[in-house]
Amino acid sequence: MSGKKLKKLYCALAETYLRHLVVSLLLLVPGLFYAFVATAEKAISKPLETRSVADTIVGHPLEAPVNRRPVSEKFWWSDDWYLRGKLIVPTNHEVIERATSYINPADGTEIPAIIYRPKGKGKYPAILFQHGRRGLDEMVQRLPRRLAARGFVVLAPNVYDARFIEKFPMEHKPETEGDTAAGIEFLLKQPDISTSKICLYSHTRGGYYTLKAAVDFKHQHKHVSCYASSYPHWQNPNAVEPAQVYRYAPEADRLTIPAMIFIGEYEQYQRRRSIETAVKFMKQAGRDIKLVIYPGVGRGFDFRPPSIRTFADDLATKDQIIRLDRFFRQHLSQWQKK
Repeated sequence: MSGKKLKKLYCALAETYLRHLVVSLLLLVPGLFYAFVATAEKAISKPLETRSVADTIVGHPLEAPVNRRPVSEKFWWSDDWYLRGKLIVPTNHEVIERATSYINPADGTEIPAIIYRPKGKGKYPAILFQHGRRGLDEMVQRLPRRLAARGFVVLAPNVYDARFIEKFPMEHKPETEGDTAAGIEFLLKQPDISTSKICLYSHTRGGYYTLKAAVDFKHQHKHVSCYASSYPHWQNPNAVEPAQVYRYAPEADRLTIPAMIFIGEYEQYQRRRSIETAVKFMKQAGRDIKLVIYPGVGRGFDFRPPSIRTFADDLATKDQIIRLDRFFRQHLSQWQKK
């Protein structure tokens, strides 16, 4: 075969090859395009919470969490529910409320307060609820009202109004600790309570007030039989920044009555760190304390307004109030007045 014919053959083969290549690419491009669109749509459809924002790693969310602790360590476990289908039926009461006040004997300050109790006659176990940095506004009043609906007399002092403190104060007035503590003996004198001791219930900064009332004002064991708080600020609000982030209030080490703490999975880091650290050391010291961390919720899950509430918020709140009911009854039952 002459060189001219060979060259012509090579050109024909090359042209055929190029045609096949172009056709293959044209067939491949739509597939690549649709694959890209499907991947993008899948990524966009994911909740923002599951997308990694890191520049160094790709997040890998755990889609099906598991808890491999022995069933004996799962305090929430119920064979009655899981095996036999029996649900806890909470007690429900219509609630009435009345305004009242009492005096802090340390300086004669009058403390306005609200008493919540079941409607009708009868005596009920007593709880002191202390508001936090938000104050005792309409949103926060839902908390003591829900507890009264379970069958408790609940005293809710308003220590901010007593001291002319605006909502969300930055600084902490130590006098308010005594205002909370004075409410304990006032509550014990009420004629419609059925117990000779009370329990303390609080949230946010109120957790610090009630901690001080129990420990520094020496009411634990003598007048108070248990302590419960939601995402408490377990540090002196006036403490320096490193103490706020890396330490907890030393009074927690001296809290010896049974305690139960509730926080959300997405609690603020500096608050969660101090709570978990305190609970760790309290458990190591043999204290009767339980920390409940609700998945999928953050701060204020128990009073967030309907416009932003999630399903998880409601599940956590309903579980919390049932646990509070059982916890308070357990530790007040032995202090029923005769």
